[in-house]
Amino acid sequence: DSATFIYKKPKASFKQFKASHNTMRLITHNMLCSNVKGAATGYPLQILPERVETQESEFSAEFIRNMLPKLEYSAFVGAARDIGITDLPPTVELDDETLADEAFLMKVHHALLDVHVLDGGLQCPETGRVFPVKDGIPNMLLHEDEV
Repeated sequence: DSATFIYKKPKASFKQFKASHNTMRLITHNMLCSNVKGAATGYPLQILPERVETQESEFSAEFIRNMLPKLEYSAFVGAARDIGITDLPPTVELDDETLADEAFLMKVHHALLDVHVLDGGLQCPETGRVFPVKDGIPNMLLHEDEV
């Protein structure tokens, strides 16, 4: 005897998000690097923006305070400049005064989380290789000769 099983596809139970919820932000960019053969560090990648969107998100000072020590701050500021954000200090000391400065934390939050790179490219500083960003997704795949 053989049993027959009929598979019923479950109804979709996930929410549909706007593309901007799943797009590249500076928090993601800060962790990306080029792995092209010949690149020592491949970091930081220069953003070549073509389409950028700003969408406000809920501000959490605590989250930003926890993220700041993990960021490569100079790369973050450079990336922010690439997309037109120029109100961040070029350097910062993470002392109690800075971490209590809510205006500064809000500027970091805005640049880190509210600005989405939808289309453009990410350029390796060492090789010049440009990785495309399409619909907010960076394509970091290498060609055969780059591995």
